[in-house]
Amino acid sequence: MKVAALSGGVGGAKLAEGLMRTGADLTVIANTGDDFEHLGLSVSPDIDSLVYALSGLADRERGWGRANESWSFMGALGALGGETWFNLGDLDLAMHVLRSERLAAGEPLSAVTAGFLGRLDVTARVIPATDQRLRTLVETESGRLAFQHYFVRERTAPRVTGFAFEGAEAARPAPGALEALQKAERIVICPSNPYISIDPILAVTGYRETVRDAVCVSPIIGGKAVKGPAAKMMSELGLEPSSLAVARHYRGLIRALVIDEADAHEAAAIEAEGVRAIVAPTLMAGPEDAERLARIVLEA
Repeated sequence: MKVAALSGGVGGAKLAEGLMRTGADLTVIANTGDDFEHLGLSVSPDIDSLVYALSGLADRERGWGRANESWSFMGALGALGGETWFNLGDLDLAMHVLRSERLAAGEPLSAVTAGFLGRLDVTARVIPATDQRLRTLVETESGRLAFQHYFVRERTAPRVTGFAFEGAEAARPAPGALEALQKAERIVICPSNPYISIDPILAVTGYRETVRDAVCVSPIIGGKAVKGPAAKMMSELGLEPSSLAVARHYRGLIRALVIDEADAHEAAAIEAEGVRAIVAPTLMAGPEDAERLARIVLEA
């Protein structure tokens, strides 16, 4: 089965791993709005989460980065007065250094990413949303913040009032992305933050017009996000943190929404929005849970 998935970082990467484990012919279109330049390096957090998850290198306990990581570089950096608000592990540095080198040599991000996957023997494809510059900016009561400054440096503390996706109008989908969506037998929207993980992808010309009849897994369980600030953002934007709000956000793009058993009471309201509600355990504690959920998604 040809499957195309739209994904952000940790939660999306877990489901992507589950989809790969089903044997699906998988292409994941990754958010690049989180990308930024730090310490002279090009960092792509969501792409890296996907690469690590699909290659079996992810740190499952911490929930991000590589397993068996060490932090000598950060310690030395701090001792010299460098910025330490964004952690770069010793093993993780290899990805950022090589990416930066290859981008500087003129390789597009999509080719760099495909090269990493090939070296790690990953058969699934991860395609960046775009090879052009795309940056998520968070509008807050304290002013506009670059995404990583809001998310990591400020620890999501400022109250959110909106979002902007710098570069989206000029950006174009990376090679192969729209083709994967057009040929897919299933399109999946992973349980990633709708506003800062999936919307940046959809803001690039061509995606919103191509995504159709998708199956989405809600990132909200019992009024809370499993990981990240999605529920906080929804509240600050005047929305009830709920799977119903997720269904409304993706109206016109999805045909089904997989919601957790804790939110079964929302099923009727979701279906009143013209979206089929599928109730299932959606918490992915490990690869087996992710595969089980992936099979439910593909059968939806």
